[in-house]
Amino acid sequence: MAGFIIGLIMVIIGAIITIKSDWFYRNFGTIPSFEKYLGTEGGSRLGYQLIGIIVCILGFMTMTNLIGAFLMGTVGRLFSGNF
Repeated sequence: MAGFIIGLIMVIIGAIITIKSDWFYRNFGTIPSFEKYLGTEGGSRLGYQLIGIIVCILGFMTMTNLIGAFLMGTVGRLFSGNF
């Protein structure tokens, strides 16, 4: 039950970051690496939106209890000790 609530909070925060990306841009400013790699105008806004979408996806994975399987499937071999 705790994972569901934490995931729901993550989804809400991610949605707010995605929807209000212009507000985050005006209050926190540009992020130089996003401006460099994602375009000259609006790169930081796109970066804030990508961060929000990633947080939403991780929130949904936490809600459905798939985050552990995802982490083991992607980076699990780094920490398993079996090289």
